[in-house]
Amino acid sequence: MPVAKARNFDAYKDTEIGTASQAKLIVMLYDGAIRFLGIALENLTPPRYDVANTNIIKSQDIVKELMLSLNMDEGGEISNNLFNIYVYLKKRLLEGNIAKDAAILKECMTLLEDLLDAWEQVQQKESRKPTLANREAASGSFSIEG
Repeated sequence: MPVAKARNFDAYKDTEIGTASQAKLIVMLYDGAIRFLGIALENLTPPRYDVANTNIIKSQDIVKELMLSLNMDEGGEISNNLFNIYVYLKKRLLEGNIAKDAAILKECMTLLEDLLDAWEQVQQKESRKPTLANREAASGSFSIEG
């Protein structure tokens, strides 16, 4: 990819990330973790362990970011459950990386795909909610606050 196109793509991705809702960002993180695990699995046979290792570590880093993004004060039981799932995922990813065990990595991928499905549903519900501006426009009221 030429340098100018790479810069344009980077600018596009930065804009996409900067304007995304929280649910969309979480979906993007899950997508990335799943994609990296797929690359790792592809590189177990024939063995290219350096590539597999790098991509498993990228998935681990994403899981760590998901863990750190939890609001444990306000999230209640859901945050606690997600935290426990993320701890389990981090442990299994480490074990899978050490052993270069495809079955463990597939287990992690399946769990991430299930979580992705749930967050995609949240994102869809979130995108259907009318925003304050849309509600005001629909009600015919107009307000300028300084």
